[in-house]
Amino acid sequence: MRKFKVTGMSCSACSSRVEKAVSKLSNVESCSVNLITNSMIVIGTATDDEIISAVVKAGYNASVNGKETNKDNFKKEISSVKNRLIYSLGVLIVLMYISMGYTMFKFPLPAYLEKSPVFIALIQMALCIVVIIINKKFYISGFKGVIKGSPNMDTLVALGSLASFLYSTFNIVMMFLNKENANNYLHDMYFESSAMILVLITLGKLLESYSKGKTTDALKSLSKLAPKMATVLKDGKEVVLPIESLKVGDIFIVRPGEYVPADGSVIDGISEVNESALTGESVFIEKTINSKVYSATINQSGILKCRAEKVGEDTTLSQIIKLVQDAQSSKAPISKIADRVSGIFVPIVIALAVLTSIIWLLIGESFGFSLSRGVSVLVISCPCALGLATPVAIMVGSGVGAKNGILFKSATALENLGKVKVVGLDKTGTITLGKPKITDIMPLNDISEEKLLSFAYSLEYSSEHPLAKAIVEYCIDKSIAKKEVAHFQNLAGKGISGVIENQTIYGGNLKYITSIVKETENLSSVCNELSSKGKTPLIFASDNKVLGIIAVADTLKEDSKNAISLLKELGIYTIMLTGDNEKTANSINSQVGVDKVVSGILPNEKGEIIKELKNSSFVAMVGDGINDAIALTNADVGVAIGRGTDIAIDSAEVVLVNNSLQDLVSAIRLSRKTLKTIHQNLFWAFFYNVICIPIAMGVLAGVGIVLNPMIGAAAMSVSSLFVVLNALRINRVKLNNKQNNKESSMNKLIKIQGMMCPHCEARVQKVLEGLNGVINVFVNHEVGYAKIESSEEISNEVIINVIEQAGYKVLEIE
Repeated sequence: MRKFKVTGMSCSACSSRVEKAVSKLSNVESCSVNLITNSMIVIGTATDDEIISAVVKAGYNASVNGKETNKDNFKKEISSVKNRLIYSLGVLIVLMYISMGYTMFKFPLPAYLEKSPVFIALIQMALCIVVIIINKKFYISGFKGVIKGSPNMDTLVALGSLASFLYSTFNIVMMFLNKENANNYLHDMYFESSAMILVLITLGKLLESYSKGKTTDALKSLSKLAPKMATVLKDGKEVVLPIESLKVGDIFIVRPGEYVPADGSVIDGISEVNESALTGESVFIEKTINSKVYSATINQSGILKCRAEKVGEDTTLSQIIKLVQDAQSSKAPISKIADRVSGIFVPIVIALAVLTSIIWLLIGESFGFSLSRGVSVLVISCPCALGLATPVAIMVGSGVGAKNGILFKSATALENLGKVKVVGLDKTGTITLGKPKITDIMPLNDISEEKLLSFAYSLEYSSEHPLAKAIVEYCIDKSIAKKEVAHFQNLAGKGISGVIENQTIYGGNLKYITSIVKETENLSSVCNELSSKGKTPLIFASDNKVLGIIAVADTLKEDSKNAISLLKELGIYTIMLTGDNEKTANSINSQVGVDKVVSGILPNEKGEIIKELKNSSFVAMVGDGINDAIALTNADVGVAIGRGTDIAIDSAEVVLVNNSLQDLVSAIRLSRKTLKTIHQNLFWAFFYNVICIPIAMGVLAGVGIVLNPMIGAAAMSVSSLFVVLNALRINRVKLNNKQNNKESSMNKLIKIQGMMCPHCEARVQKVLEGLNGVINVFVNHEVGYAKIESSEEISNEVIINVIEQAGYKVLEIE
């Protein structure tokens, strides 16, 4: 997959034309062009030169995508359009004063001008030419499209403006030929309409550009979090270096309040890290030796010494940004509707405009009136709204997902997840933690719980079995004393033994323990009861008696039950697919309540079940392991738990960065909201054109409703703006499904000017922590940002006030 930047496109007819031109190349498998980001994704073996040449032949320009971001593109676009609008508006005001002000409202003009209608007309013509030159982009792009056989929105604008200009120019010629009727011709000029059309469309483009820029807010927020500097150990000394100088293998130091500069592993220190920038979760994650840390997360308490493993574009943050950019650049299946319409839309509109003018002339109306009707048809028609309907919604939806730890790899995945009616769920690591934990401690024969745990801990410490690790971790957490063990033995498939305090202690399954100890009354029934609940009983005994039972099981994630309940509320049928035995699977299901359980199956059988389900419904599969890869690939939408294996993540189309099944609910809600918005946008775009084009043609002229070309141009701009603003409403979708989440309800990122040192950080942190409702505050003077988490809304004015009273300046609040 390769990415290209395409310039010169103005509407969906343009993007459709580029797609067709590149797709015709014999060695191109697929091509997707995004009008919003001016980007093109090509899959195939065609060379870059061949692809660029095909784009150029279609009438546009292309280049291999560099490091320039969507944010950079939007800034350039806004700056260019703003300058054009300012200059055009200045000239238009003078033109409107001379044309409409003088001719219609008798505004005063210099005496020598009032005596010369021809001179007034020539001044109008000159001013109009200035506006046309400033906005020559419409003419260049529009007529280039005609020459290349791909007329676009700029063609409609250029034709509408040019028609008004040429007709007015013709009237100037008539003024010279009939000087005695010069005043009559002066009242039949349309130079102001020609110029106004261009200015109004430019205004619409500026508003549209601002709004489109808002669709990348999520990525802008993520990009801003990327640290600029790193504290690195060089020859035993701490050196502050630009982040670009950090290399794999470098040892870096992260102090409280600082951003982690790269992905790596902790080699010394204990702390808590806020990973909300990547996961959307505000709960701090404890980091100890060997724990993984990620770029752009914030160290909260202790000092961490870490080894860099991924730097620059390889970090998790960079990969997330790239993944979201790729999703925003791709095209959703539903957009094909708009593409097909856009391909024929402009030629049909041009034909309708010409036909409209001819019909009105034949009816007997004046040439000026007939021309106005044709021009109105040209400028009110809006292929832009059709072209924007899908991509703006996709951009906002994927951005919102990224901010909440939900990564859609493509627009197709974002669209399809909302259609899902059946969800297949892996058990281990998806519904459950995938890590054994102690569930029951049952001391017997007058042995205390602490003593049983001490014997078990001491014995299992030397074992490498996963169940042994569960006991060891539990006892370390509870500060249980570990005793010396002599003559340790590991009997594969049975258990372990060792001498502790001059007595031999045994640990293992029921069969092994009953072969050693005779006093095992009721032991079998207790073990069977535990096994029926999906738990594994580990029995510990001495030479002559049973000491007790410790049951271990793969436990549910805290949110799995709630997540499955919410999936059912969304009307989704749930199926658990697991290789575990029926007892264990049913035990887990008794706690979560999926609709169907299929147990004891192999990975390829999971894949076959998903394939069968696809025959009757739209299916998603959620998993985290290598054994889920086939099922993930076979599903309509594969969803990987973010902390799962690389194979599972590579096989999936959606990645849930948090290890949480509830994020699946959020992802489905977001997808449905995005899909609903796309449908609304497409309906509006079609409805607008179906209603407005006939009115522009003059079908309501009989009842006195006639559209002026200038009103038509304004309406076209408003229609595009409406589609973009409607898409921005996706930002309001609530994705928090946690039942008992009483964490922050508000996050704000504050850009601050004037912080120079850790003392500044401490000062800003102190004033922000003094605000009502604030839960956490993170400040970093190196990047000039502070982040606050609050349980209640705090106005920007309050934040600005306390920071400025502390002696610093607030530049931006998000």
